[in-house]
Amino acid sequence: MKLYEGGAYLVNGNQIVADTAEAAAAINSMTGKTVSKEEAAKNTIAYGILKDHNTSGNMEKLKIKFDKLTSHDITFVGIIQTARASGLEKFPIPYVLTNCHNSLCAVGGTINEDDHMFGLTCAKKYGGMYVPPHQAVIHQFAREMLAGGGKMILGSDSHTRYGALGTMAMGEGGPELVKQLLEQTYDINMPGVVGIYMTGTPAKGVGPQDIALAIIGEVFANGYVKNKVMEFVGPGVSNMSVDYRIGVDVMTTETTCLSSIWRTDDKVQEFYDIHGRSGDFKQLEPGDVTYYDGMIEIDLSQIKPMIAMPFHPSNTYTIEELNANLLDILDDCEKKAQVSFNGQVDLNLKQKVRNGKFYVDQGIIAGCAGGGFENICDAADILNGASIGSDEFTLSVYPASTPIYMELVKNGAVAKLLETGAIVKTAFCGPCFGAGDTPANNAFSIRHSTRNFPNREGSKVQNGQISSVALMDARSIAATAANKGILTAATDMDVDYTKPKYFFDKTIYENRVFDSHGVADPSVEIHFGPNIKDWPKMSALTENLVLKVVSEIHDPVTTTDELIPSGETSSYRSNPLGLAEFTLSRKDPEYVGRAKAVQKAEHARLEGTHPCEVLPEIKDAMKVIKSQFADVNHTNIGIGSTIFAVKPGDGSAREQAASCQKVLGGWANIANEYATKRYRSNLINWGMLPFLIDEGELPFTNGDYLFIPQIRKSVEEKADQITAYAVKGDQLVPFTLRLGELTDEEREIILKGCLINYNRK
Repeated sequence: MKLYEGGAYLVNGNQIVADTAEAAAAINSMTGKTVSKEEAAKNTIAYGILKDHNTSGNMEKLKIKFDKLTSHDITFVGIIQTARASGLEKFPIPYVLTNCHNSLCAVGGTINEDDHMFGLTCAKKYGGMYVPPHQAVIHQFAREMLAGGGKMILGSDSHTRYGALGTMAMGEGGPELVKQLLEQTYDINMPGVVGIYMTGTPAKGVGPQDIALAIIGEVFANGYVKNKVMEFVGPGVSNMSVDYRIGVDVMTTETTCLSSIWRTDDKVQEFYDIHGRSGDFKQLEPGDVTYYDGMIEIDLSQIKPMIAMPFHPSNTYTIEELNANLLDILDDCEKKAQVSFNGQVDLNLKQKVRNGKFYVDQGIIAGCAGGGFENICDAADILNGASIGSDEFTLSVYPASTPIYMELVKNGAVAKLLETGAIVKTAFCGPCFGAGDTPANNAFSIRHSTRNFPNREGSKVQNGQISSVALMDARSIAATAANKGILTAATDMDVDYTKPKYFFDKTIYENRVFDSHGVADPSVEIHFGPNIKDWPKMSALTENLVLKVVSEIHDPVTTTDELIPSGETSSYRSNPLGLAEFTLSRKDPEYVGRAKAVQKAEHARLEGTHPCEVLPEIKDAMKVIKSQFADVNHTNIGIGSTIFAVKPGDGSAREQAASCQKVLGGWANIANEYATKRYRSNLINWGMLPFLIDEGELPFTNGDYLFIPQIRKSVEEKADQITAYAVKGDQLVPFTLRLGELTDEEREIILKGCLINYNRK
């Protein structure tokens, strides 16, 4: 794999020319024409799709309107509640509500099924589609029924990626979908586009997760594709089936790119034909001379079976390398766990080495990444006639949709798997985020799913529990299962892959999926369960701010799972205050109490009571502040909390990572940088200031008070830098904060306190 240091041109789809002083002459000799870099940049597939969906008339400042929206059952309640508070009357574009996350209705009493009935009645009332639990995971349904060549889809899940089908899809927090429901726009600067130039053919036994992990391992840490569009081109694309491409594409989220798009061919046409949607195919190719802001060359034939060790998809090794250096790599994982969990628990992976072999406890093939037809067919071929054994090792397989499941039953793959001792379950995303198949304490799970963040498999470090996940391809998971838990690469086994043809039967969808065909029925009464609560009232930004630092996180990256846990807590996502009780519970259990104490002072201020009466400690801070800012008093300040994290927001698109802080009185985050655009957008849409501070400059610590004078004026006047003060003893220590680039709409949202206030009628 080769990463170009600068940009590069792609000529005739098969020749790369680095962006050097000699590039123009080289391109002229190859094509007989001269093309400027600016014109060549317009020849990317991504540029064409973005231009077709941009409403601003300015390709540097995009205002995108999407063709379709999709959400699942831990996001759609909050989205629709937000839109309802802003006057929603009808879904203006197709909006599909799937139920693949809170599908276990034994969890949370009636909560989950109440949310499902909320979704069904809203689909009827506002004119949407509703996919019942266990029918399909969100992204597989979108591939089968929603994607279209040259289209754009916005989903409230970070793995909204349908680029292999010619659809530019993006995963964002719920408020961005609210904007689309209110016929507003998705506002971004024109993103950079990085070419992913593929040659060769994957080796037998190498699967799409292996390709994806190899890419993630190369580009995550250096930010090579961060907030850019990955555009997959080159002859190697056609050497992969569409199902295979989908498996690579869905994992592009873990690179922190903005979106993805692939060149399309006759195999993509066949995919649409199989699914009865031939008219949705569109031929997509880069231009004769196309400029990319970066370029990655990949020889697919050189990729080997990969494994992403705990606790991140970028912590990658070849399985061969891991087996050759077991004790060293496992020791490194254990040390990282000590740092990540602050020494609260001991991860012991080296005890799993027996006679020089690494034994794992669990295998899972599931969800939008692993649950595809070809992945499961190949796994069944590897396991055909084998046994997973009667010891600790278990194997669970989750087809990504009922149509896939039905075809696996018909072609015998399910029987092959069940005979081995594996369990085949219904479409469900639970193993990906900790709501199913939680391993035993100190167990090690290998999964073809999307993420392996700390505790994402369901263990709870605050209860002394620890288990861990490594990401692998379905084929190597099956090979490991055939060896009864001994870590094994699929390339080490001689298997005759049957490669059965896929036949799509949409009968189950016709029988079970509710489709309004875009017709709203205002007479429908929405079903509200007792857990479904409105968003609390949120105040506009005040003239000045007094913030208490209530959490300080120095990990290199803080995931959204650490900001608000996944797993069974997801049942409370339709209850803003109920869910907020879990904020930072796995990272900083004292956070909620600290934030609530500060919030009481703000509530007192708003009610006309002096804040010192409920939070005596603020009296000393205010005395120091007033010594230099005499006109400051409790009538012209807002009192709230903030957290510092080095790089927060990696991972999920979940808006609750921000909204939970806001409903507990949070007014800001302070960071060296934000891991993803979507987390920063979530902060803004919930009226929180996305402050930046230079790396190494931290004039405050957890528990300190900060004073930010004239913050409202600074936002209104688009100040580039803001002077803030840390209260240190009887001194105010000045330091500089930045807000980064904000659109006029984003500034107005912050000024009004949140997106709901901005849109409220």
